[in-house]
Amino acid sequence: MVVGCGLSSRQPRVLDEASLLMHSDPESALSKLNSVDVSAFDDSATMARWALLYSEALVINRLSAPTDTIVNIAIDYYGRHRMTEDFQKATLLKSLLSSLDNSDPLASAIYLQKEKEFLLYKEKSKRELYMAVSVIALLIALAVILWMRQRIRLKSLQADALVAEASGLKMQIEVSRCDVSRLESKLHGLLDDRFTLIDSLCQTYYETQGTKAERKAIVDRVKAEIDSIKADSFTNMEQTVNDCRDNILVRVKEYYPDIKSDDFQLMVYLAGGLSTRTISLLLGESVDVIYKRKSRLKSRLKSRVEPYCPDIMDIF
Repeated sequence: MVVGCGLSSRQPRVLDEASLLMHSDPESALSKLNSVDVSAFDDSATMARWALLYSEALVINRLSAPTDTIVNIAIDYYGRHRMTEDFQKATLLKSLLSSLDNSDPLASAIYLQKEKEFLLYKEKSKRELYMAVSVIALLIALAVILWMRQRIRLKSLQADALVAEASGLKMQIEVSRCDVSRLESKLHGLLDDRFTLIDSLCQTYYETQGTKAERKAIVDRVKAEIDSIKADSFTNMEQTVNDCRDNILVRVKEYYPDIKSDDFQLMVYLAGGLSTRTISLLLGESVDVIYKRKSRLKSRLKSRVEPYCPDIMDIF
């Protein structure tokens, strides 16, 4: 690499020196141009400049050229790049070279050597071009591979996300099925209790029908059922309300942990959809008292629970 850099930096300087000596000492100028290893040139611009100077040195030294190869290097380059002045100069030099008949064996041998060096330069340039094209193709291929891998990775992540989403939906469906099964069981239990109550009341009515004790027996039976609900059914009612209303009572206790037991019992009956008269019988208080308690409970829930559980107001 050090040798290559040295040659590369030396080439333009030698050409500059030859250009300065062209008219004052054309033999030295030609000698400097002959000393350059043409195959070591790095670019076609330097090659064209050398070819132009070399052809000019041959003309000034009145030496003929065995072929037109070198002067054609300058003509081709400057013609392609539309450098009119240098192109015209190279064309003129070609016509002058063809008119010279002073053939010098040493000069011709050196000329042919430079011609070979030019061919080596062309081969080197071709290899470098192939190498550059290969590198570019390789980089493009690597970029495409990386892009495809990235796309595959993204597709894989999307597929994983879809699978995870599907798994989540499956779990939700299974949970929903469990909830539905639980609610069905609750409903069946409630229906069984309701039918049992109806059957019991009808049996009481049938047994006491037409007697003076009929009204009293039915009233006593109803009172007994109400007492049974107060004593035994509150826990089941609370659980049923939570199951059917998205755990509303659990959420109330979470945001209002110090709620009084009497207020919580009233709230359970309200959430269960019981009327004010029914609640008054279950709690053993007058309807007016129940209305006042409802109003106070509503105010407390509005300030303590509604910001976190807006549907709590639906029970009123």
